[in-house]
Amino acid sequence: MKRQKTQFITKAALIAALYVVLTGVSAMLNLDRGVIQLRLSEALTILPLFTPAAIPGLFIGCALSNFLYGALPLDVLFGSIATLIGAFGTYYIGRVSKYLAPIPPILANTVIVPLVLKYVYCFEGGVPFFALTVFIGEMLSCGVLGLLLMNAMPKHLREQLK
Repeated sequence: MKRQKTQFITKAALIAALYVVLTGVSAMLNLDRGVIQLRLSEALTILPLFTPAAIPGLFIGCALSNFLYGALPLDVLFGSIATLIGAFGTYYIGRVSKYLAPIPPILANTVIVPLVLKYVYCFEGGVPFFALTVFIGEMLSCGVLGLLLMNAMPKHLREQLK
């Protein structure tokens, strides 16, 4: 029992660390700037398909990334909550179809992040426009990159994540 708990915490910590690193890479490549933002780390939102440890790992990784890369406190909170909702959704919907797994993080971010952009950062523009741009970015990162990651993962790695 203690070994299982240790493995769970270790997997969650590794996923959180990988999320932070990939967010940093996105920032260095300026992929997180502009109208449509692409966070490479969002591809990891597919991981709850393989392990429930990804749920806290993604939440903590998102919170740390937002904090470390200068997001405002409400963005840290609500962006992390969007990731947490998406991770739970991926875990549960993935039981129905693994190809539907990217939908929850795409939807959670499309609903929550535009409100953060409008009311926390006070960006010029309307919430529907922000929803569209966030949706496009999430489709690319969670949908396209997430499904590519899912299909590229070797079977032995998927088994180790369980």
